[in-house]
Amino acid sequence: MSTPKELRYSEEHEWVKTEGENVRVGITHFAQSELGDIVFVELPEVGDTVTADEPFGSVESVKTVSELYAPISGKVIEVNEDLNDNPEYVNESPYEKAWMIVIEPSDVSELDNLMSAEQYEEMTKED
Repeated sequence: MSTPKELRYSEEHEWVKTEGENVRVGITHFAQSELGDIVFVELPEVGDTVTADEPFGSVESVKTVSELYAPISGKVIEVNEDLNDNPEYVNESPYEKAWMIVIEPSDVSELDNLMSAEQYEEMTKED
């Protein structure tokens, strides 16, 4: 299972990639494998505000519907519109094609609350 070392991870199985002042967010390989085949992704609108540890959208799989939780607070400045027509990207490419939103953080210190790849791998071994 792939856990890119350069990313940070939340307990809710979202990954975060710092890109200058902003952060790109998606769900982890572990999360998509637990969910099964993704058939629908619901994301916020550009301009919406998200709050750390609060739901910002959902993914629907053949098994269940799961909330997506914001790993950091801020304003949504970009949404991956490709997931509307291609929700399968979440299963095929969770770290590349299936990023979900880009957030302009309101408090970058919240990044310190996220796990390293090693910490995340340790947590998922326990699940």
